Amino acid sequence: MTIAIDAMGGDFAPSHPVAGAVLAAREYGARLILVGRQDAIEAELAKHRAAGLLIEVVHASEVVEMQDSPVTAFRRKKDSSIRVAATLVRDGRAAGVVSAGNTGAVMTTVKMICGVLEGVERPALCAVVPNLRGPSVWLDVGANIDCKPEHLVQFAVMGHLYAREVLGVGQPRVGLLSIGEEDTKGNEVTREAFRILKEAPLNFIGNVEGRDIFNGKADVIVCDGFIGNVSLKAVESAAEAILHFMKEEISKSFLAKMGYILARPAFRNFRKKVDYAEYGGVPLLGVRAAAIICHGGSSVRAIKNAVRVTQEFVRNRVNDRIHDEILRMTAARDQSAPLPAGTNLGMGGLDDAR
Repeated sequence: MTIAIDAMGGDFAPSHPVAGAVLAAREYGARLILVGRQDAIEAELAKHRAAGLLIEVVHASEVVEMQDSPVTAFRRKKDSSIRVAATLVRDGRAAGVVSAGNTGAVMTTVKMICGVLEGVERPALCAVVPNLRGPSVWLDVGANIDCKPEHLVQFAVMGHLYAREVLGVGQPRVGLLSIGEEDTKGNEVTREAFRILKEAPLNFIGNVEGRDIFNGKADVIVCDGFIGNVSLKAVESAAEAILHFMKEEISKSFLAKMGYILARPAFRNFRKKVDYAEYGGVPLLGVRAAAIICHGGSSVRAIKNAVRVTQEFVRNRVNDRIHDEILRMTAARDQSAPLPAGTNLGMGGLDDAR
C-alpha cells in the first residue's frame, strides 16, 4: 500500500516527517509519498541515505500554519500539503494519510475531501492508551467540542469496532465517561447517551470515571472532544512530569544513581508505555480514509510509528468493518423492539428510531 505523509505539517516540518518516512520505508518496507514543498523535502532527503527506498515526492506550494483557522485554510489554501495529500487518498493514489499539522485543519480537510462514512455525523479522534490489563480505546479526544447524545453513541460504535478489529478485543467493554458510576450522574448529554447506550447492541458496562481510564475496567471509553482532549493532554503532561521528578531525585545521590543503573530496563519499559511516540498518532474514525493525526511536536519515531498505525488500519479494513457492522446492527434492530420514542441514533445505516 502507499501512504501519503504531510511533510509540511508539525512543529518540526519538514525535518521530522521526512526522517520518519525514511525510517518507516526502511523498517516496514512502506511505499510513501511525501507531500509539500519539493525543494525543502528533497533537501531533507539528501541528509539521509534514501536511495532505493520507495519514497516519492509530490509538490504542494502552500502550508497550513498552526494558527490558521481550519475552515479558512481549507477554503483559501487549495494547494496546501494536507489538501494535496487528502486528494491523493480520495483519488486512490494513496491508501491513507499521516499528518502532524494543525489538527482542526487536518480533520476538516480530510472530511471535506474524502467524505464521511454513510450514517456518521461526527468523525472522532480515537486514542489508544495503556491500562493495567492492556491497551484501551478512548474517544473522542479532540474532534468535537460540543456533542449531542447521539454523537456519543456513534463514538461508542466506532470505538467498539476499532477495539475489536485492530486491538483484537473479542467483546469490548464500552464505558461512558462521567462523574459517577450511577446512571443518574453526569450532565444532560451523558444521561441521555447512557439511556440510549443501554438499548444499543453493544457490551455497554455503564458509566466510568476518570480513574477507570487506566485501570482496565473498560476497553472503550467514550466522551466528548472537550473532556477527552483536556484529559489526554493532562495525562501526557503528568507522565512527563513524573519522569522529570524521578530524574531529579536520582541525580541527588550516588546510591540513587547506582539504583537507577540497575533498574534502567524497568525505567525504559515504563517510558515506552507512557510515551505517545510509541502509538504514532490517533486515527480519525468515521471518514472515508485511513487518516492518522499526530502530535504537533511529534518526534521522528512518532512519525515512523504513525505509518505503522496507518498500515494496520488499512490491513484490518477498519472502515469496511465499520460499514458492515452498521448494516448488521441495522438488520438486528429491524428484528427487535424499537428504542424508546424520540430516540435518534443519528447513524443513518442504524435507522433513526421514531
